Amino acid sequence: MFQRALISVSDKTGIDVFANFLAKKGIEILSTGGTASFLKSKGINVVDVSEYTGFPEIMDGRVKTLHPKIHGGILCIRNKREHTESLQKLGIPFIDIVVVNLYPFEATIQKPNVSFEEVIENIDIGGPTLIRASAKNFQDVVVVVDPADYEKVMEYIDKGEVPYEYRFYLAKKVYTHTSRYDGVISSYLSSLENGKVQPFPEVVNLQYFKVQECRYGENPHQKAAFYKEKEVNFACVSSAKKIQGKELSYNNILDTDSCFRIVLEFAEPSAVIVKHNNPCGAAVHEDIVEAYKMARECDPVSAFGGIVAVNRKVNAELAKEIAETFVEVVIAPGYDKAAIEIFAKHPNLRVLDVEGLPMRIEGIEYRRVLGGMLVQDYDTETYKKEDLKVVTKRKPTDEEMKALDFAWKIAKHVKSNAILIARDNVTVGVGAGQMSRVDSARIAVMKARQSTKGCVAASDAFFPFPDGLQVLAEAGITAVIQPGGSVRDKEVIELADKYDIAMVFTGMRHFKH
Repeated sequence: MFQRALISVSDKTGIDVFANFLAKKGIEILSTGGTASFLKSKGINVVDVSEYTGFPEIMDGRVKTLHPKIHGGILCIRNKREHTESLQKLGIPFIDIVVVNLYPFEATIQKPNVSFEEVIENIDIGGPTLIRASAKNFQDVVVVVDPADYEKVMEYIDKGEVPYEYRFYLAKKVYTHTSRYDGVISSYLSSLENGKVQPFPEVVNLQYFKVQECRYGENPHQKAAFYKEKEVNFACVSSAKKIQGKELSYNNILDTDSCFRIVLEFAEPSAVIVKHNNPCGAAVHEDIVEAYKMARECDPVSAFGGIVAVNRKVNAELAKEIAETFVEVVIAPGYDKAAIEIFAKHPNLRVLDVEGLPMRIEGIEYRRVLGGMLVQDYDTETYKKEDLKVVTKRKPTDEEMKALDFAWKIAKHVKSNAILIARDNVTVGVGAGQMSRVDSARIAVMKARQSTKGCVAASDAFFPFPDGLQVLAEAGITAVIQPGGSVRDKEVIELADKYDIAMVFTGMRHFKH
């Protein structure tokens, strides 16, 4: 039997409906400050906590609910006689429901030019104490921190009881909630140095939520699961909605992430196919269908069983083209009804939708090593135009420069050492992940299914020796883009001049390990 509820929320989504439901059930509502005023404005009868405890809110509301009459009513174990006798002796009633969410600390620190004083005032003290106490005594107290749970709680109260299993579920959410809250506070404060926020705090607190367990990891003998951040507000594999298909595998998720990052490089209609974390084909074209066909044609053998990403809505024509080849995953910002119907004939194909989400990358990149973690900015830059430098006698033509720009954007996503050969706006050959750059150059030429004569090439880092460029020159490459910075740059440039190759230095390297 529920007699009394305490409600104090920062996020007031749906709280008037929930409180009105409780009031109609004859449950007394205790509340504080702004929540009490809000509920009263909705015509809901509320008892102020200060009136209930007989002690006023003090210190600008810093002390409101930290009182024995509140916490005694929450922490009392109902079937423990010593506890109930203590409450009866002190005249403390039970509190059966606690509905609390915390001060918006995370939103506060994201405000431009927020003062340190405002930040400190948005560190909640009473709220975490209330919900932790309630969660500790979950078998007797229903504690709700997420407005999404109001409806289910109302259903159970309507039936007369909230089951033990659901109470435990709500209690677990409390400790997840407070853990994240304290983690954000800790990370923020430990990032402050001389009053300024530094990019890498002394302590990193991360919280991820399980999306699914995978059938296995990279290999069948490995166990695996996929977790995501609490709020992902941009287009990526973590925020994508699955329209159809089998569960994503561990490798599917890795490859889809790599694939979609590449199409984010382009504002123009673009298509990319990835296999084993490397692009095997990519193209830009004003017609997204043609972009995909061009990307596939680069290496149709490797495209089999690959991942497809496009940065435009998939129409029926594109869906038909994609369905011609066996692919594991398609990810795109939306699908026509006809496209979905075509894909439905291939029920194992995973179709992921990121429609309506911003096409950008946000946040910090984390990568585990044994016993530790590496943290860095995402590699979202390509090059600074002011740093581009033509170092050869011949300058690239406008057409070559356009192709070099395209090749450079793709090369940054190829496992290093990386050499990428392109023509116009389409990849021709990809040499990835070799221990020597000259071998990457040889593989890029070997993988080309068309003549490389008149093509351009990108190298993700400088040529340590002229041998890699020699391979490209002999293959008919007419222009090359690379960072520069080798002690043998002079030899490399002289070789380029010998073959009348235009060479551009970017001054920016793009290793991908």
